[in-house]
Amino acid sequence: MNNTHNFHDVGRSGVAPPPMNSAMTHHRKMMMHMTFFWGKNTIVLFPGWPGSNTGMYVLALITMFLLGFLVEWLSHCRLIRSGSSNVAAGFIQTIMHAIRIGLAYMLMLGVMSFNGGIFIAAVAGHCLGFLIFGSRVFRDTEDHSPR
Repeated sequence: MNNTHNFHDVGRSGVAPPPMNSAMTHHRKMMMHMTFFWGKNTIVLFPGWPGSNTGMYVLALITMFLLGFLVEWLSHCRLIRSGSSNVAAGFIQTIMHAIRIGLAYMLMLGVMSFNGGIFIAAVAGHCLGFLIFGSRVFRDTEDHSPR
């Protein structure tokens, strides 16, 4: 490529931009989806992951499902025993909240890949997690009072 610059290449700072090499032009051609799409060729959370490999795409789907499931478990688990000191209980609650929010933000960033499969996997993980940990389906809610 030609490394000479003309007057129009010089910005406000008066310094010409560096010459573009082939790696930079390739990077600029990579497009991020801004609408939902279907397919395994996507980027989720990290550059190059899962790429165009079908096995890695399936791993990305499983990861998003498990993240949604884990966020629901952390939302509904009760790790603090009665009789604990308020200070210890407060620190445990704060740490668990930070972990839950961090995982929820990672899940949100994965969904922002706009891949339909990733979106469905994340929602399915949340749904199953809520069904098991948040709904009444698996709770012992029998009423033992006489009728």
